[in-house]
Amino acid sequence: MQGIKSLTDFSDSFYSNKKILIRVDFNVKVIDGIVSEDYRIRSTMPTIEYLIKRGAKIILVSHLDRPKGKDMRYSLLPVSKKLSDILSPFNIPVDFSSDCIGQETVEKINKLNKGEVLLLENLRFYNEEEKNDEDFSKKLASYADIYVNDAFSTSHRKHSSTYGTVKFFDTKIIGFNVAKEIEYLSLLRDNPPKPFKIVIGGVKIKDKIGALNNLLPKASRVLIGGAASYTFLKAKGISVGDSIVDEEYLSWASKALNNYNDKIVLPVDHKVSVSEDSLEYKIMENHIPENMKGFDIGDKTLQKFIQEIHNNVLGTIFWNGPMGFFEKEIFSYGTKSIALSMALAYWRGVKTLIGGGDTLEAMKVTGVSEKEVTHVSTGGGASLRFLAGDEMPGIDILEN
Repeated sequence: MQGIKSLTDFSDSFYSNKKILIRVDFNVKVIDGIVSEDYRIRSTMPTIEYLIKRGAKIILVSHLDRPKGKDMRYSLLPVSKKLSDILSPFNIPVDFSSDCIGQETVEKINKLNKGEVLLLENLRFYNEEEKNDEDFSKKLASYADIYVNDAFSTSHRKHSSTYGTVKFFDTKIIGFNVAKEIEYLSLLRDNPPKPFKIVIGGVKIKDKIGALNNLLPKASRVLIGGAASYTFLKAKGISVGDSIVDEEYLSWASKALNNYNDKIVLPVDHKVSVSEDSLEYKIMENHIPENMKGFDIGDKTLQKFIQEIHNNVLGTIFWNGPMGFFEKEIFSYGTKSIALSMALAYWRGVKTLIGGGDTLEAMKVTGVSEKEVTHVSTGGGASLRFLAGDEMPGIDILEN
């Protein structure tokens, strides 16, 4: 992070009475007007609390999902209520603006006192946000004296709030959450403590290719489960029935198997069914029949995977993606067992890093706390892009 300023690079008095625009990632799951998972909100608390204690006026901006225009189903109002609940024990008032630009927003910002927080409405209610529109960027920048990026998960995009707006600030700073992400992901990308094992799952293999290209040469073992495994199995000549396959990446999977066959561990049995709505499944070893799909790893595969995880003495394990359709109870056993194994590895002293929203959700339904792993990345796609060594515009723009 050479040339990037952190919060602690400035004196406490520097922040007093200053208006600070913080790009946060409050893109959380909202069900019936209630936030169901608040990890991303809690992860930015260190930055918010640090600045509040130093007398700053806090303006938070975020997106929520992918609305088409001002669709109030994607309003950040429920998030504002959750944020108020989190900050209420500290007597920190939270206000909400029903827009992210306009007269109401300006008036609320002008009324902000030291140590108060204002959350603005969903940035993506305006197409200008994703288009990195210059006028939109200027409006956002006009609200504050200082810019802070504490949203790692959007730092791989050249959007207005992560890139265009930053150009109009003399003082641009990295938040504690982003600094922590960079610290752990850099360790993973550049010099992971050995033995280094990777557990890959999820549906789309294409999103993981860049990261795998970079990490495979460094890894001791790569355990591939979930829908991602069917692309590899098909590339190996094993029939996978009607299971999800990324046909476009079969040749890449074939090359990876040729180059790293001694490292890659694939499922040897599967829980299969005709449909995700089925109430029963069969265990199939190796080949999957034509009319069936794989929805979870089988018990023999799970034992192999757990043994690999437990064989790590110290070292590092990176897990991205569930082992199956864990949202349904009968197909959740493989994913839950991996989550518990990761927690046990952490308590034995292994550095365990978790990436991806589905993986975090899998930990939650298993009952594994984020405190039972070394680091949970809020990044999702951004963490995979970082591990691939791709450009990160939202971080690069912070360089002075």
